[in-house]
Amino acid sequence: MGVDVDKLAVGAKPGEVERLLARSHMTSPVEGMINAFLINTGDKLILIDTGAGELYGKDGGLLLANLVAAGYRPDQIDEIYLTHLHRDHVGGVMLKGQAVFPRAVIHASKRDADFWLDDGNRSKAAPFLGPMFDGAQQVLAPYIAQGRFRTFSENEEVAPGIRTILSPGHTPGHAYYAVESKGQKLLIWGDTVHFAPVQFEDPAVAIRYDSDDKAAIAARQSVFADAAAKGYLIAAAHISFPGLGYVRDAGAGRFIWTPVNYSLNR
Repeated sequence: MGVDVDKLAVGAKPGEVERLLARSHMTSPVEGMINAFLINTGDKLILIDTGAGELYGKDGGLLLANLVAAGYRPDQIDEIYLTHLHRDHVGGVMLKGQAVFPRAVIHASKRDADFWLDDGNRSKAAPFLGPMFDGAQQVLAPYIAQGRFRTFSENEEVAPGIRTILSPGHTPGHAYYAVESKGQKLLIWGDTVHFAPVQFEDPAVAIRYDSDDKAAIAARQSVFADAAAKGYLIAAAHISFPGLGYVRDAGAGRFIWTPVNYSLNR
């Protein structure tokens, strides 16, 4: 999926996007990435985010095939936690008009559900965000009808060792999921980063799709600093597969992404 960074970046200095992309041997548009994460707690299979499904055409809809390739069936998924209700995170719960996950209960923040599932809020959002309302309402409808959609209000433990952290800005109810076990921590941070070569170097660069770009920038700067100081693992939706890595402080408000040493399990 091609991402027009130069057109979507907000608040960048003149020439900054091109310069920072070039430093990573990239030019706009760049190849985009949409990651989802499966957690096996031993008692439950929990999927965090679901990709775009068919809502982005040929550039989405690979979650199910990849899930099966990893050795899991959609009917085994117990719960789905969504970082927010944008199409590229919620769309994968439906394919060909059918609910993909026959028994999973879907969870999202109440703030995001109240916003995106209520058509009365369209006037509060930029017109180009209209498809976000359409997508969320369309794919969640069968789950809502079957009583398999739940919301959380604030920061809650939604499963043993998994805690929500509200981080509004990108959307009104954007949320992180902190996963902790045996003294280790993983933070699944949703749409904190969209353009890694640009936003780690300059966290003050926002994206056109932010509901509140000032709040999104403040959240990004805060979580970058916290992750760098405490050294926990990050799972990122829009950083090159598998989207797992660490944040390092480079000084002067700049940060560096260090991907995990990843290889296929052969």
